[in-house]
Amino acid sequence: MAKPRLMTPGPTQVSERGLLTLARQVTHHRTPEFRALLAEVLEGLKYVFATEHDVLLLTCSGTGAMEAAVVNLVARGGKAIVLESGKFSQRWRVLCEAFGIEVIRHEVPWGAPFQADDVARLLRKHPDAVAVYTTLQETSTGVGHDIEAIGRVVGPSDALLVVDGISGVGAMECRTDQWGIDVLVVGSQKALMTPPGLAFLAVSPAAWRQIEAIERPAFYFDLLAYRQALAGPDTPFTPAISLVAALAESLRAIRAEGIERVWARAKLLGRAIRAGMDALGLQLVADRPADGMTAVYVPEGLDGRAFLRRLEARFGVKLAGGQGPLAGKVFRIAQMGILDELDVLSAVAAIELALAEMGQKVNLGLGVGAASRVFAQAANGEVPNTGGK
Repeated sequence: MAKPRLMTPGPTQVSERGLLTLARQVTHHRTPEFRALLAEVLEGLKYVFATEHDVLLLTCSGTGAMEAAVVNLVARGGKAIVLESGKFSQRWRVLCEAFGIEVIRHEVPWGAPFQADDVARLLRKHPDAVAVYTTLQETSTGVGHDIEAIGRVVGPSDALLVVDGISGVGAMECRTDQWGIDVLVVGSQKALMTPPGLAFLAVSPAAWRQIEAIERPAFYFDLLAYRQALAGPDTPFTPAISLVAALAESLRAIRAEGIERVWARAKLLGRAIRAGMDALGLQLVADRPADGMTAVYVPEGLDGRAFLRRLEARFGVKLAGGQGPLAGKVFRIAQMGILDELDVLSAVAAIELALAEMGQKVNLGLGVGAASRVFAQAANGEVPNTGGK
């Protein structure tokens, strides 16, 4: 049996220290000890999110936090601009529609990034929009959106900027306060290297004013209850205690390395993956590749699902497949969390071998060599030119 090598863009591998923490006996959460741990975690999240504003911890998936970012900000009948570029950004639209919110939908082709000028035009046309919902890293396509530029055009308007950073934050540069993000949504199971089950929202003062001003169709997801509990610090409902403890280990590791070094490492891994794929003649899905993951088209005529099954059965390399119109056509590989250079080289080698074994013409070693050169150049202080499509 092949050794498992989890390289999906969520869930990601958990560190040994995190795994050992999960094996400990569960503790009670209404204690000074747990409140101290929670305080440490909230401060660590502020560091990773680059914010001085409130950060809330919810026990749910990232989608739960997305729902909270909808029902607490826009009243039924209100208007929201949704920037849609793939399977996961579609979720903003679906959530808004489920709660009776008027959606101004701006859709770009899968693989394309949003343009700030288009957002500015939408805001001029819809000055009554309460919020702009967008995405840092579109996990279905591997696109990294320019949230800094979007923040510059949303900032002067009356709309709030709400960003799905579930799969990108902790791998991609994201400066919440500096970029004018009013609500940032993040999940535990991606770059934060914790099992699924926790989600987080960073909330600006402007967002709190909007939350206070509307009637919120929420109980569990009423963010005012979470803000009130921060004084403890505490949570209004029972948290996933063991996951909080494991998250504390991940945040300690991130702080020890330094968030900017973490961003740089993910960027380097992405450059190497893209260089390897380019050398193999494989095409990226994204016009503006993200730093947290890469999506790649399988060769024409090759069954993408069968290719992924081969990779996992033969080499233990678990990658993610495509979704929606990309189902069976792409594979998606992470460059976040505890993954390192040898993980990337192993994955590129496995991709080469699997392609060759499935009848594709592959010059074995070509992709691994290209990825290796990126790492060698970086070690020598050179910046490889492998950032594009």
